[in-house]
Amino acid sequence: MIEDEERAAVMAALDDPILAHGPRGRQFEADFAAWTEAPEALTVSSCTAGLHLAWFTCGIGPGDEVIVPAQTHTATVHAVVYTGATPVFVDAERHTGNIDIDALAAAITPKTRGIAVVHYLGMPVDMVRIMDIAKANDLFVLEDAALAIGTRLDGVHAGLFGDAGVFSFYPVKHMTTAEGGMVVSRDSDLADRLRLRKAFGVDRAMHERKVPGIYDVVTLGYNFRMNELQAAIGIEQVKKLDRFLAQRRANFEVLDSGLRDVSELTLFDRPEGRFVSGHYCFNVMLDTADADKRTDVIQTLNARGIGTSVHYPGPVPQTTYYRDQFGHTPEDHPVANWISNCSIALPVGPHLDESHMETIVAAVKDVTSEVLS
Repeated sequence: MIEDEERAAVMAALDDPILAHGPRGRQFEADFAAWTEAPEALTVSSCTAGLHLAWFTCGIGPGDEVIVPAQTHTATVHAVVYTGATPVFVDAERHTGNIDIDALAAAITPKTRGIAVVHYLGMPVDMVRIMDIAKANDLFVLEDAALAIGTRLDGVHAGLFGDAGVFSFYPVKHMTTAEGGMVVSRDSDLADRLRLRKAFGVDRAMHERKVPGIYDVVTLGYNFRMNELQAAIGIEQVKKLDRFLAQRRANFEVLDSGLRDVSELTLFDRPEGRFVSGHYCFNVMLDTADADKRTDVIQTLNARGIGTSVHYPGPVPQTTYYRDQFGHTPEDHPVANWISNCSIALPVGPHLDESHMETIVAAVKDVTSEVLS
């Protein structure tokens, strides 16, 4: 949702002489840190870059294993593989889509160095349990919070339980900077090391150089920076997050109330009590026996003007690259396989309102009855 404020902010940034390394990036970091209550925040060029940067900075590499969810976007796993480490896939919970914590604990070996946690579709993982396991085994925990703006557990925002958390500002996320991401952490030393390595390992940012062009390179780093135009959009988007999230929650609740008792569908648990979802979208699952009819359901909904998506088209270990690398079969991760094969994602974004949700509820009921009968 790009509005007049974002357009004006970009034009103002274009009128200034600094398009990178500038004050808007620092302002965006401060604003996002304040909104999430994060002690440290730093912009990056994408969520994937932030994930890669975190694993790289904490020293993960060849010979190491990192536990990852089978049910996630491939970026979560790519970021591990970029370092030369080996991803160890763990199945999902049936009632949330999040990583199965019992299976995670059982997957730890002497080679395990880290855990990648994904808050699937905005539902918080029980990070208290995750951190107990991590501390007992001296493991680095990285929260992939790409779908988790507004997600909280026990009042604490996602990304602030593990050693670091990374958010995405890709256009379809809760807020956007066109492309980009943010890393948050409670660890100021880790944040300083991330800042150094996101910009080539150069020891002085542009505004810190007493003599222009004079700096040193003190470590290996990447070019994972966000520019001033993106940051300008981000500053305006953060101001709107409360409004965006309130509408998402209201939309989600209409779908949940309207579809909870549809016999042809399975829904994830409602976020309640300690668990506050960011409400990225609303997933409905068909029975395994109806998986071959999902395309018909989707196409019929689309023909009625109802937008849909799938998160995700297959568990990561069943994508061609990872299947060829590691030889996993669908039986290795049955819950993730069920979600990928049988789920349909419905929209709850703030460009829609409760009346749109009522239209979606009616259409889903009609179409499931028609196609699955």
